[in-house]
Amino acid sequence: MQSINLKAVITRPEKSGRILAQKLSNLGIPTICQPMFDYQKTADDKKIQTLLRTLEQPILIFVSAAAVEFANQITPLTLWPHVKVITVGKATTEAVKSMGLAATFPQQQNSEGLLALPELSDVKNRTIIIVRGDGGREILADTLQLRGANVHYVESYQRVWRTFGKNMCQQWRVQQINCIVITSNALLESVVHLLDKSDDFWQNTCLWIVASKRIADKAKKLKLLNVINANGASDQAITAALVNYGMNS
Repeated sequence: MQSINLKAVITRPEKSGRILAQKLSNLGIPTICQPMFDYQKTADDKKIQTLLRTLEQPILIFVSAAAVEFANQITPLTLWPHVKVITVGKATTEAVKSMGLAATFPQQQNSEGLLALPELSDVKNRTIIIVRGDGGREILADTLQLRGANVHYVESYQRVWRTFGKNMCQQWRVQQINCIVITSNALLESVVHLLDKSDDFWQNTCLWIVASKRIADKAKKLKLLNVINANGASDQAITAALVNYGMNS
C-alpha cells in the first residue's frame, strides 16, 4: 500500500472519522481526520414522543449509528413501539444491540440493499418509521411509499456544519493529500464548494472514494475524474476499496 503514496482525508464526523482514520493508518495509509459537520440532538423531543405514542407496531429503520444514539436519548429504544427493527448496516446494528434490541441489516449496506430485503417487499398499509438525521435517504422513503407503506420520519439529530476558509484545500495540498473519502452527497457538495477552482488537481488527479453509486454519479456530474465507488459507507467497505485500489495500481 505504501508504494502508491496515498494520503487520505476523512470528512465524516469526528468520532467515526477517527476510528476509520486509525484503521487506514494501520494499513499504511497516512490519514487526516477533517469533519465537515458535527452532530447535535434534535429539538423536537416532544413531537417525536407524541408520534411514537400514536403509532402501533411500526417497522423501525435506522439509517446510521448516530440516528440510533440520539434516538435513544429521546426515548430509550427498548420503549419504542415496533414489530421489527432494520438497520442500514453492521455498525448501525451493533449500535442498536448495545441499546438492547435485535436488528436485521442487508448484505448490500445502503438504501438499495434495504429495499431488497424480503421484510420490506410487501409493506402495503404497513407503518414504517425511518430514523435519521436532518435529511437523507429520500429514495428509501419514496420507494416504500410507492409500495403502499405509511412512512414517517423521525429526525433524531441535526447536522451542524463547520465553517472553513477558502484556504483549506491549499493546506491539503501542502499536506500532500491525494485521496478524499466521501460518505454522502451533502459531504461531497460541501467539500467541492471549498475547492480551489484554479487548481485542477482535485478534479483531474485526486482519488475520491465514495460510498454509493448515487454519490459517484453526483461526483461525475461535478466533473471529478478519479472516482471509486466503495459500495458502502462502513469502515470495511472504505478500507476494502482502498486496498483494492492499491493492489491494482
